[in-house]
Amino acid sequence: MQNIKERISALRNEMKINDIAACIIPSSDPHASEYIAEHWKEREWISGFNGSAGTVVITLTRAALWTDSRYFLQAENQLQGSGMELMKEGLPETLSWTDWLAEELKNNEKVGLNAQMFSYNAFTHLKNELNKKGILLIAVDLIGKIWKDRPALPSQPFYVYDIRYAGETASNKLASLREQMKKNQADIFVLSALDEIAWLFNIRGSDVDFNPVVIAYAIIEIDKATLFVDPKKVTEKTAAFLQEEGITIEPYNDIYSQLKKITEGKRVLIDGSKLNAALYEAIPQHCSIINTMSPVLKMKSVKNKIELEGTRGAMVKDGVALVKFFKWLEENLLSSEISEISAAEKLFECRQQQENFVSESFDTICGYAGHGAIVHYHAEPETDVVLKPDSLLLVDSGGQYLDGTTDITRTIALGIPTQQQKIDYTLVLKGHIALAKAKFPTNTRGSQLDILAHKWLWEKGLNYGHGTGHGVGHFLCVHEGPQNIRMDENPAVLLPGMIISDEPGLYRTNAYGIRIENLVLVVEDEKTEFGDFLCFETLTLFPYDRSLIELSMLTEDEINWINSYQKKVLEKLSPYLNEEEKIWLQKKCASL
Repeated sequence: MQNIKERISALRNEMKINDIAACIIPSSDPHASEYIAEHWKEREWISGFNGSAGTVVITLTRAALWTDSRYFLQAENQLQGSGMELMKEGLPETLSWTDWLAEELKNNEKVGLNAQMFSYNAFTHLKNELNKKGILLIAVDLIGKIWKDRPALPSQPFYVYDIRYAGETASNKLASLREQMKKNQADIFVLSALDEIAWLFNIRGSDVDFNPVVIAYAIIEIDKATLFVDPKKVTEKTAAFLQEEGITIEPYNDIYSQLKKITEGKRVLIDGSKLNAALYEAIPQHCSIINTMSPVLKMKSVKNKIELEGTRGAMVKDGVALVKFFKWLEENLLSSEISEISAAEKLFECRQQQENFVSESFDTICGYAGHGAIVHYHAEPETDVVLKPDSLLLVDSGGQYLDGTTDITRTIALGIPTQQQKIDYTLVLKGHIALAKAKFPTNTRGSQLDILAHKWLWEKGLNYGHGTGHGVGHFLCVHEGPQNIRMDENPAVLLPGMIISDEPGLYRTNAYGIRIENLVLVVEDEKTEFGDFLCFETLTLFPYDRSLIELSMLTEDEINWINSYQKKVLEKLSPYLNEEEKIWLQKKCASL
């Protein structure tokens, strides 16, 4: 197997052959996925860096990786000896990779990239930006020419997602989608996002870690729906189901030839933020393109009654698993050597014991002391530390159950917390509660609520840099749109049936991190002469750490909210616990 330097050298040889002065390798796949199959991990293969976010740019003389503060330490370690420079995004002295390219390249030199790995919108924006700097952008797959031992695409069969969990047939979803297409005056809709395809067709798979999706494309027409997928992955049962729902199966890569056959005058709807640039180029120029947000995205984000019932059930199972885990941790911390990795493994075991559990919904973040201050920390053997009773432990984790997806963060004190830790925790908790208690009119966007979570921190000159809330799928991706709660403006409004996280935090570098996260559901509240109002129903079921709460900082209303929430936790989880676990939970949920 080639080492990193050999791979970079091989790439440069291909660049010379193709008259390419620089090559851009992103972290994506042809479906704009957050988590990607091994087959498409081109950036990791060429650099050795396996963090979730980063872009590699290689010229004939220099090679560099751009990534954000979550991965500075990890990247420094993994890039050692590769000859690749680390470019720390977000720092004032760090050039963007487009500006860096402008300094490195001469006028009219060519930059190459794999058009499958960039959305049409991103490709077009990048092309315009580079053109302004006198640089030409060329679509060319160079990595494909040199990655000789590339893993094959996943080949395991996918399966039908039972209607008792989905709550709506694929044919009904297609009918609703076609109504949306008609509103957009579209004849054809090209769909590439894996979670949208899985939801629309009521199928699930295991092609990607943490997300139960199937690698596929789809073309939906007014009278026809085609799923482009590896035929070897289609069982007789699945084929029969798809046929019954009016869905035709074609080989995965045939989507390119099918797109090229679209007849003149057709209006083609795409979501240019997800459809890759190579697919876009396959659409004949005689077609009219409607580039807008995928209608499936919004349809999927508003959960139906069955999906919500299932999610509530998944929350109970997840809460039971967390009780078992945190009780075990508390009882064994002093007598056993428990590390970040072994703690995460134990939590996984506790979830595995629950009915309908399929997998984790993401890599568990188990950060002790200073590691908790690394927002997306993931313990590796070289960073793993033993837990001791003298700091805070941040555990951010979730599960994929057949009936729903969970995501929860709890920060607990291992030992007696300091006064500063209690103050910090309570400030975060106040923001968490303020958001959970929010009442707001229809057409409210997440950015308009974000201040509720930040307010108490800002008053003390404190802040956190990540979003406050992300959408969550139903036995699908733990991060989904269009909804979110963050400072960045997002035109998507919060609608009844949407699930979103509530997770403010505070991070003191090299000391500890605090994050408190529940999933909440947007529900109808009341109608008044001033309009219709919405609020949140908290779905997650697990108590907060009483030892970290500074009571003097809470209002009576906040105390009542916590007591009411913890009472609900106790009532919902107790029937599924043994006597010892019940007693443990009763203590954790006792009134403040």
